[in-house]
Amino acid sequence: MRTHVPDFWNDQKAAEAQMRKVKELHYWIDNYDEVDKLTEELSLGFDFVKEELITEAELDELYAQTIERIEKLELRNMLRLEEDKLGAVLRINSGAGGTESQDWAQMLMRMYLRYCERHGYKTTISQLLEGDDAGIKSVTIKIEGDFVYGYLKSENGVHRLVRVSPYNAQGKRMTSFASVFVTPLVDDTIEVNIEPARISWDTFRSGGAGGQNVNKVESGVRLRYQFKDPYTGEEEEILIENTETRDQPKNRENAMRHLRSILYEKEMQHRRAEQRKVEDSKMKIEWGSQIRSYVFDDRRVKDHRTNYQTSDVNGVMDGDIDEFIKAYLMEFAGAQQ
Repeated sequence: MRTHVPDFWNDQKAAEAQMRKVKELHYWIDNYDEVDKLTEELSLGFDFVKEELITEAELDELYAQTIERIEKLELRNMLRLEEDKLGAVLRINSGAGGTESQDWAQMLMRMYLRYCERHGYKTTISQLLEGDDAGIKSVTIKIEGDFVYGYLKSENGVHRLVRVSPYNAQGKRMTSFASVFVTPLVDDTIEVNIEPARISWDTFRSGGAGGQNVNKVESGVRLRYQFKDPYTGEEEEILIENTETRDQPKNRENAMRHLRSILYEKEMQHRRAEQRKVEDSKMKIEWGSQIRSYVFDDRRVKDHRTNYQTSDVNGVMDGDIDEFIKAYLMEFAGAQQ
């Protein structure tokens, strides 16, 4: 095997890339073997029921287990883009509406943190701007794990909440909005062109609201990058703040990684746009579109792209969004390949 040659780890980047390929192949081989085993057991199960060796309830359970495993593999098969296998940077911004929308943004943050907890993903909050009275104005979450971006890219867009607001004295039904933006978490194996001359840095103190929690050293960093689109010539300033640690060099490193993720996503967006032109695809799902409504009083959460909906509002807000992700990927992922 290539991984067993003596000088395999001399080139660490190449070795790590090869190990990722091996890991991916093992995933498919192991899961295929598992599905093959389950289908064989299911086939035998029909005979066992006739012979009264197992009950029909046990056969139904085996059937459900087999279907679940096959659908899980089918869903992973939808994630074929280069960036799908990466981690993600997830940003939430509250919409207009003050406290109500800021509270909604915080509820979404909790929903995604619980989703990540369910799937064993590592999360780090790298920037959090608290609301004036309650909730949050914005948050940036770094999420590490296999295929995080592939699954969470379906969350890009505007999320709409309808509920009787606890912040409204008249008990009126209120509508709030929050925007979610997901970009791939770029690792060292992906080349991104960053022009040093276009970078400028500021530092600031970061920490709690006061007392001993205040960081008296300027460990927080603010990165400004004057981005010029190589395809259109348009210019924009990319602003990134990082207060993830009390170590300024580490925060600089994290900010640069975030910048690389944003630039990588811009390049991927251009490539996908060109591909859609070639394929003349009619699907158009853009950042800024309203993708999902959460109507608490009616006990309904509905995705407007796939029309998938559920009445389990509490489950969704507790991070159970897998069926929404699955519906999106099964309908749209094939057109993105």
